[in-house]
Order: sequence, then structure tokens, then C-alpha cells
Amino acid sequence: MSSTATTEEYKLVETRLQEKLADGTTRCNLCLWQCRLKHGQRGFCQAHVNRHGTLYNLSYGIISAMDIGPIEDKPVKHFRPGTRVMSVGSYGCNFRCGGCHNLEISWGTEALDALARGESTAVHASAEQLVEAALRHGVEGIAFTYSEPAVWLEYVLDVSQRAREAGLYTVYVSNSFVTDEALELMAPWVDVLCSDIKSLDNDFYKKICPRASVQQVLDSVERAHQLGIHVETRTNIIPGYNDDPVMLKQIAEWIHEHLGADSPWHITKFFPAFKLSDVPPTPSESLWQAHDMAREAGLTRVYVYDDKGCDCAEENLPVDAYLDEDPDTLHEVKKCASDCCGDEGVLLKKYERQLQSG
Repeated sequence: MSSTATTEEYKLVETRLQEKLADGTTRCNLCLWQCRLKHGQRGFCQAHVNRHGTLYNLSYGIISAMDIGPIEDKPVKHFRPGTRVMSVGSYGCNFRCGGCHNLEISWGTEALDALARGESTAVHASAEQLVEAALRHGVEGIAFTYSEPAVWLEYVLDVSQRAREAGLYTVYVSNSFVTDEALELMAPWVDVLCSDIKSLDNDFYKKICPRASVQQVLDSVERAHQLGIHVETRTNIIPGYNDDPVMLKQIAEWIHEHLGADSPWHITKFFPAFKLSDVPPTPSESLWQAHDMAREAGLTRVYVYDDKGCDCAEENLPVDAYLDEDPDTLHEVKKCASDCCGDEGVLLKKYERQLQSG
């Protein structure tokens, strides 16, 4: 059965925040990498490419994973509790976390390469199709998760506007390494930010993103709060990496001072994965110690997750199960309908190119 919503062909969509510079490069201003790209180069996230001076998003409308469940699983406890959300993700991320559980879709390098080559069979859905799917499944909201939503902000914004018009709320699950300009675009349409505060140690952030600092992340979280977005934060406690009790208490104190005593803090258990496969799961004692210190610091809404670490997509049903389209149609090869990309340049990755010429 075919969807009644508008069916759009896959195509590259211009990056919403970009700036042409005097040296001939174009700067992406979605996240705080602020990559400066020449023709044919892609940014760190691999999802945005420079074509003759204009940046385009490769992943617009490309769906890597979907699921339906309670909003509390994001985790969000104090916005529309008891309602259900349709969670959706794409490919690409501006961090490289050593313990990532959504590695294939969050980094998504192979999937994004396939899109650049015009060989991808990943599912594409227009903003209208996604909102229609959410309504058809009887959920109250849509959550952008699994991968970093800033990477496909163009789609997030289009979906969020249509969701608002349809009476649905939206949740943005993020690492908050984003620009103020991106937050200001989101604020009128996105209802909830669930943000990581991974650590207060700059060295921790540098290992997963060489350009990131603690203060940049904290400033973005606070800016979202100031813009009127409902903010809830989470910290995944990793033994030996970010489990110092003094630092965890300082996170709680920062939340209390900058977001308020009633701002929810979610403390989650680490489970071994990827480069951190040899690190043991977080002891329950560490989780509850952080909880007790947060309460002592004055936070009133502190939650411990002793059985869950992340919003993972490992056991999700196939995306086909949620979209009212023929599976063969959903998985047709995706080539940009605008036909603006030749064979040259598209696949060149900024950092690989630098390595080859170095």
C-alpha cells in the first residue's frame, strides 16, 4: 500500500547554516566543528559535502533506524509522561565515542559513502511521510536519536514543523556540540532536548572530539534552556573514565545552578562496547553514589538506570515495519534527483585527503 503523504525523491538538500569564506572554502555552522570545506570535501560528520562552493546534506530523509516506545526511554521523565514516541535516526555523528553502541548508524561511514556514490539502498522518507507514519501508529511525539541530530538538522526542522502542525511534540537527543545558530533555528519547533553531559574533564571530550571542550557543551545546554526548550540531561558513568565522585557532584551542582533544582538528571549504566569492550559495567554503587550526591546538591529529580545504558537501536524492527510503503520501493537505489553531482569529488573525505597530501 502506498502512503497518502507526499512522496519525494531522494536529493541533496542545501545545508541550512553555511558561510562562504574569502579563501574559497565554505564553512558549515551546524555544529561546533565548523568545518571549512573545498569542492568535493565532506565534513567530519561525513554527511555534508561541498559541491562547487555550496554545502549539501547527503542524509536528508535517510532513515537508519526506527522504533516506538515510551518517552521515558529517551530518557525524558518530565515532558508528557506516559506518552509514546516514534524514535528515528539517520547516519553520521560529530563525535567518535569509544563506547558507542550505535556504531554502524551513528558513525555511518559506509552508509554515507554509498549515498555519495549514488549506490545506497537505505530507506528515504519525506517529512510528510514520517509525520503520517507517526500519526498512523498513534504516538504523541517524534524523537530524533540513535545518531547526532545536528548532522541532519535540515530534516529535523522540516519534520518538527510538520509535527507541530499535526499536534505532535518532538524530542532531540544530542551531545550538544552544536552552534547557537542551530539552537535558535530549533527553538521554535523542537520541544525537548535530552542532552549528554559526559564529563567535566576536557581531556575526556578531546578523546572523542579533538575540538570539543566541556564549556562549549555546557554553554549549548544552557542556551537551549534559555531559549525555552525543555531540557533534561544524562551522564553515562564509565568506570575509570568519568566516574570520579567529585566531578559527578560538580555536574549536579552545575545543573542546579544553571538549569534549576527541578531539572532532571539521568544517571545511566555503562555496558562494554567497541573500543571499551574490556571496561566492566558500571557498579551499582557508583550510580547510587552519584544519585545521593546530586540530591545533596539540591537536585530534586535524579534518576538511576541500573539496567540500561543508552538509547540503542540494536533490537529494533526493520524501518520497513513502520512506513506504509512497498519494501522494494523503500530500498530502491538512491541517486540525487537533482543530478548535480558528477563522478569527481563527491567521495573525497576532508581528512583522508589531508592525509594523502601530507
